[in-house]
Amino acid sequence: MNKLFILILASGISYSGYAQTNSKKMLSYPNTEKDNTTDAYFNTLVSDPYRWLENDRSEATKEWVKEENKVTQDYLSKISFRDLIKTRLEKLWNYERISAPTKEGDYIYYSKNDGLQSQSVVYRQKEGQEPEIFLDPNKFSADGTTSLAGMDFTKDGSLAAYQISEGGSDWRKVIVLKTTDKSIVGDTLIDIKFSGIAWKGNEGFYYSSYEKAKGTSELSAMTQYHKLYYHTLGTPQIEDKLIFGGSATPRRYIGAGLTEDQRFLIITAANSTSGNELYVQDLKDPAGKIINVVANMTNEHQVLDNEGNTLYVETNLNAPNNRVVKVDFSNPAPENWKDIIPETQQVLSVGTGGGKLFAHYLKDATSLVMQYDMNGKLERNIDLPGVGTASGFGSKKNEKDLYFTFTSYVYPPTIFKYTINSGKSELYKKPGVQFDPSLYESKQVFYTSKDGTKVPMIITYKKGIKLDGTNPTMLYGYGGFNISLTPAFSTSNIILLEQGGIYAVANLRGGGEYGEKWHIAGTKLQKQNVFDDFIAAAQYLIDNKYTSTAKLAISGGSNGGLLVGAAMTQRPELFKVAFPAVGVLDMLRYNKFTAGAGWGYDYGTAEDSKEMFDYLIHYSPYHALKQGTAYPATLITTADHDDRVVPAHSFKFAARLQEFHNGSNPVLIRIETKAGHGAGKSTAQIIAEQADKWAFMFYNMGIAVK
Repeated sequence: MNKLFILILASGISYSGYAQTNSKKMLSYPNTEKDNTTDAYFNTLVSDPYRWLENDRSEATKEWVKEENKVTQDYLSKISFRDLIKTRLEKLWNYERISAPTKEGDYIYYSKNDGLQSQSVVYRQKEGQEPEIFLDPNKFSADGTTSLAGMDFTKDGSLAAYQISEGGSDWRKVIVLKTTDKSIVGDTLIDIKFSGIAWKGNEGFYYSSYEKAKGTSELSAMTQYHKLYYHTLGTPQIEDKLIFGGSATPRRYIGAGLTEDQRFLIITAANSTSGNELYVQDLKDPAGKIINVVANMTNEHQVLDNEGNTLYVETNLNAPNNRVVKVDFSNPAPENWKDIIPETQQVLSVGTGGGKLFAHYLKDATSLVMQYDMNGKLERNIDLPGVGTASGFGSKKNEKDLYFTFTSYVYPPTIFKYTINSGKSELYKKPGVQFDPSLYESKQVFYTSKDGTKVPMIITYKKGIKLDGTNPTMLYGYGGFNISLTPAFSTSNIILLEQGGIYAVANLRGGGEYGEKWHIAGTKLQKQNVFDDFIAAAQYLIDNKYTSTAKLAISGGSNGGLLVGAAMTQRPELFKVAFPAVGVLDMLRYNKFTAGAGWGYDYGTAEDSKEMFDYLIHYSPYHALKQGTAYPATLITTADHDDRVVPAHSFKFAARLQEFHNGSNPVLIRIETKAGHGAGKSTAQIIAEQADKWAFMFYNMGIAVK
């Protein structure tokens, strides 16, 4: 037996010649090995022949990744205009981008990217002085894949704790600096996940994490018990005090923060991504205990601010679209809450600054912002530059100004300075991206889903476009976890618009665009509503001649990757191209990895009941694939360090898709190395991935980019 054959057997990969045929070029896929793994659910046996790909530490999986990437890159490298797209994207990306500034101590801090830097650099400056570099994440690693994942300052601005992510992992390290000379204080904290930093004076801070699994994969091992710790500066991490959580309170997500005056510690505890218990502790009282304000996880609550004993709380208790209440800490139970900003027809989220409340409302997925005093008196409606998304209405209590960002699908993110007392806004920073908004337009439409529900969609294109069914179109969606898709500019999408293409975003059920009712309508045994909404959006675009099946692509990431996987398996003939990114694609096992069990509120699990199992297996993309079916041209994207939606989802889906597919369209997987769920990718990684996606889409639509 020769060495090559031994290697192939050991890797779990073999080859069967030209397993698939592409109309443009013969394409051969690795014929991935299968095993006999079977699971029983309520007396139903379910085979899982690609289970071995869940072992991200095995040499066999690593070899499979290598071979799949080779097939994908060989295919993409033969697209003549791929480099042209990449060059154009590099030119488009090469402009100065800065974040809205914040005041910390005597300095204004902001991040800036000169254009093609791998990571944005943190700058600071005193009033009247030149800016200086405070922290340069590009020096964290040689290849730009170690990124800044958050930074929090003490109240006086003298200390800063920043988090770093290596290779895109959700696991973080925390480093503390003196801001005066940027010298490091104490040891680096390690193994921190899903956490902010909440400083208590200058002595220490609160943070949250899990215990890392021992003897198993750090990438995929289940993380069940989130814990809140307090770290005292100058002491070893092993001595950090457990404040809340752990096996005694098996809740998976623990968050903490302090009110600005640092009197109250606020703790939220949740066993899913929706709803939380609320706890408060008076830190000024030496005998103060952690008080349970809300004892169930049915609704969501967060403390916005306090004035002395009075707490201001944003909640959707008895208000699916959210409201703001106030209550005295001495008796904080919900029955004592008094409305400050009552619920309205629009979904509410609230920021604070300058002693005011800033109410951000969603009206059909676009922003309206109003300023209230702390008693709930409306002071003014804030003028925005247009119809789009406004963010950043928050600052410290003593600030006279704040900075907000406005964007839309045709309006690059622009920073405005807002004077709180007068309500005056002035342009602070306009981006230099090569894009002329006057040449393009966005139009909101409302279409009808399968059950008669009206769903909004925003469609963006070059003015004067002909609706003749020939326009290359990208339809994007998410539809889950109460997350709202609001208008946002994308540098990458300029490529599509410049080619006469259309970008459409559907605001599906499962999201938060119309409050908790809209969210619930796309969860568990109603999850099919999300897919029906998406399919109906595609049909609307076709029926109204924006595009046709031959020119329609669909895209989504994470829960949106599930959306694309479900849509392409339920209606494979409707789409020409599909991009499921970092998707949740095995709905029977998603809860077995990392913090996936916390997604059960939205999805339900296969163990809940036979009804839930039957529902999940019906739409689970991995299980819904059918032998001998012609699927759209598909480019699955994932990353080897994704420890949120583990890459095994994409690996298994790709293997079965390549096995079952019986058409001329290519079905490929692109696996990024040294990257995670998305955050922290270097600029070069982002541009390369976007160039590959646009090249793949245009090529399979028969469009030559010039």
